[in-house]
Amino acid sequence: MNGSMINAMVSMNGLQQKLDILADNIANLNTVGYKRKDASFEDLLTNAKQQPSAFKEPGRMSPMNYTQGWGVRLATIEPDLSQGPLQQTGNTLDIAIEGNALYEVRTPDGTAYTRNGSFQLSPLANGSSVLATSDGNLLMGENDQPIVVPANHTIRVDADGTVQAVAGDGSASPVGKLKLLQATRPSLLTTVADNLYAVAEGVNVEDVLRTVSAGADSKVSLRQGYVEQSNVDMTSEMTDLINVQRAYQLSARALTSSDSMMGFANNLRA
Repeated sequence: MNGSMINAMVSMNGLQQKLDILADNIANLNTVGYKRKDASFEDLLTNAKQQPSAFKEPGRMSPMNYTQGWGVRLATIEPDLSQGPLQQTGNTLDIAIEGNALYEVRTPDGTAYTRNGSFQLSPLANGSSVLATSDGNLLMGENDQPIVVPANHTIRVDADGTVQAVAGDGSASPVGKLKLLQATRPSLLTTVADNLYAVAEGVNVEDVLRTVSAGADSKVSLRQGYVEQSNVDMTSEMTDLINVQRAYQLSARALTSSDSMMGFANNLRA
């Protein structure tokens, strides 16, 4: 009975974490550039048990041994970096990634990565501006420096990530090229904020991300005037939510049954 109570309690804890992840995904259904989170679970210690010899009756076909598990626990939370639908905005500072890639941004806490392509021009003291996220994080170019746009200029972004500053008379000059990285091991990316990912301390960045150039070979391109919508599928999330709720109810019923059985045993009189 103690084993069944522990099993149910541990499983309920893991299922509660899964519910929290599903709720986070559903809440960000309309968040630009959001990538749904996917959780994976693993078994805890499993013991092999041996039935007493009294169970070995003539004609018994099932094996004498049986296994006893101790529930499951959350193993990893991995972002699903699959492509979300693109929505046209007409804003020249909206730059969506088409394909498997991430932008690199510089935050107060260090380097981070994002798919959110809704940018702004952040002014500098000399009158020029730099490309940054809505939170003020600087967007990095291939030379690991911010993209600086001269004063009184707009930008034009080519499909390969080349950024050109456009003057009022229509003349354009390149000011940099956006840095794009591809996650080779998404499970090692840690969520540090909304739409921001980082590589955990102690993990080699080259083992998680590799630099990629936009083009036909990489199947990555940039679309100016578009933003990428969330890749959360409401139908799939609601189906998972119902399944997890039912599993949670089953575990709760098992816990209640074990508690009742233990109460009956305690109330037995010789």
